[in-house]
Order: sequence, then C-alpha cells, then structure tokens
Amino acid sequence: MKTTYQPLFESFRFKSGVELNNRLVMAPMTNFSSDEHGNVTDAEVSYYERRSDGVGLVITACTYVTENGKGFHGEFAAHKDEYIPSLSRLAKAIQAKGAKAILQIFHGGRQVPPALVPGGDVVSASAIGSDQNPGVTPRELTDAEIESIIRDFGETTRRAITAGYDGVEIHGANGYLIQQFFSPHANRREDRWGGSLENRLAFPLAVVREVKRVVAEHAKQPFAVGYRFSPEEQETPGITMEETFYLLDALSAEELDYLHVSLMEFDSKPRRGAEESKSRLAWILDRVAGRVPVMGVGSIKTPDDALKALETGAPLVAIGRELIIEPDWVRKVKEGREADIATTLTKDDQARLNVPDPLWQAIIHTPGWFPVVEAAK
Repeated sequence: MKTTYQPLFESFRFKSGVELNNRLVMAPMTNFSSDEHGNVTDAEVSYYERRSDGVGLVITACTYVTENGKGFHGEFAAHKDEYIPSLSRLAKAIQAKGAKAILQIFHGGRQVPPALVPGGDVVSASAIGSDQNPGVTPRELTDAEIESIIRDFGETTRRAITAGYDGVEIHGANGYLIQQFFSPHANRREDRWGGSLENRLAFPLAVVREVKRVVAEHAKQPFAVGYRFSPEEQETPGITMEETFYLLDALSAEELDYLHVSLMEFDSKPRRGAEESKSRLAWILDRVAGRVPVMGVGSIKTPDDALKALETGAPLVAIGRELIIEPDWVRKVKEGREADIATTLTKDDQARLNVPDPLWQAIIHTPGWFPVVEAAK
C-alpha cells in the first residue's frame, strides 16, 4: 500500500467503545431485495458479504420501525420481534467479514407509497405533500401517534441489540419522517411538535433520547448510536444551512457516537444560510468543532477522493455507489492496486458483483445513477 493512503487504515474508536479497524464505511444504500414479508434474502446477504470484507463499518439500508413507515418495495422489516432472526442473519454476515454492523432505522413519513402501508394511510408532521411522492397528501399525525412512533424507534433499537448489531443509525435525512418534523416545509404544526425552530426539533431529539435510553437499558456491550442528516432542502420554505447549524448544536449535546451528513458531492457548496466560500462539509465540521465525529459521504470513487474527504477533518469516510461497482475497493488500495479499481459498470457485471436482481434493475434503468458502459467486445 502507498504510504499516502495509510490514514485511511488507522483504527477509530467511538465514544461508546465500538472500535473500527479503519476509517472506511459502507454507506447505507437501499437494495429493494428483501422478500414480500420483509425478511432478508439469500441474495441480500450475499450482496453484503461481498462488500463487508475490508471496510471498518457497514451501515445497512434503512429498515422501518413502524408498519406504516415502509418506504420501498423489497425493504427489510424491523417493526416486530418476529424479524429478529432476519436482522441477526444480516448482522452476522457482515461481522463474519470483519466489519462492524450498524442498523439504519427510519420511518418514511410522507415519502411512503400508499400501496406499501395498511389502508394507504400515509402520515407526516402535517398534511403537506412532497414533490418526491406526487399526488399523495399525508395525514397529520396525532400527538398520541407521535409518542407511539418515538417508542417504536426505541423498540427497534432493542431488536437491533438482541440481533447482535454494533449500533444503530437514526435516519434523519433524505426527506423522511424525522427530517419532515424539522422541516419548515413539511411541518406546519402549531403544537409542541411544530411552529418554532425549537419545537420542530422536538421530535428528532425525542427519538434520539429514546434510542439512547433503550441502549442504556438493554446493551451489555459497546453499542453505537449515530444520526444521519441532510444539511439543506431545495423547497421554499425549507431547511437552510443556518437551521442545520442549530440542529448540529442540539445533536452535539446528545453525546452521540457520530453524525453522518448525507451529500451527493462531499465538496458541494451551500445553497442558503451560509456563504459559498467553503463546502457544506467544511461548514458542518467548523460548527461541530470536534464535539462529535462527523462522517462524510458523497461521490467518493478513488482513494484520493477518500483521502481528500478525510483531510477536511471528517474522521470517517462513507463510500456508497462505488462499493457496488467495486466490492474489492479496500483490498485493492491495501495491495497497492488502486489503478485496478473499477469506476464504471457494464450490463454483464451483475453476477460477478453479487448484485440482487431488484437493485440491478434499478441501476440499469435509472439514467445517470450509475456509470454504465458497454461491455468490451
């Protein structure tokens, strides 16, 4: 391995005591490949096994904590104890390859397709639709339902502990329910869960505190709790960088193991609420000021990209789509074969890469999502 890349392979220890053998993380990515009952499939396990050999940490695709929170076809379930064996199977497969396993937990809120939830009952902070789920107006959650969903996040955390995971990541990003409560676009409430910026933060913080309470009660060994967030929304009104700074201050006081910023490009510039003189990630790192580790992600393809992200001050680097294209990314860097890292796919690569059919269909039928080229003749 080139000495230049040595920083990527230094160990890292979370506040909780969970220790990683390097700074490289497999980012959470939906794969649409669980069975119709919400159980993890053989193809899904094979997909994760192929990519867990080398990275220090794997964050799973999101799993729903409440039956009416299912966001995707082929999403694996965690809202009942009967799914603990399925959850455990995935955790063990990841850990057997040497990586730590984090279960990402979420509720889809107003992004949920009506066909996936009982009675087509799509819910959110307020009865405000989303451009990402056109034609669907969610029902505003009652106070009692909000309290119930908070408990559901805790119950799913208990299942993750029982199933043997090394932690959970609270999915407060990408426009899902937790972000919807913080968003001035999705949350138009005038009760204790909305209105002021402080009230819009009440639900995210209540989820964090319930998850931490359950970990303190049930975990018998180190168990990490992370939080993923999106720094801005394109809607008006929508979350701005200025509001995200308020979120970061609040989350930094909760003694989380890490904050995971969701970005398409790790060096992208702010849209609103901060000057474009530096990247969103740089602004976030400045605001957090070392109070909690920040995980950076976004279009990292080469080890030089990963090193550049690490050099911003983010101690952990999450790699997403590139690990689908190149499952041996980490091993090739360690062996000094970074020139052999693939950054494009061909339509003949599915079997070689252990990609389940539903994910493969999404890849080849979503223009611009993945760089797909013609196979060599």
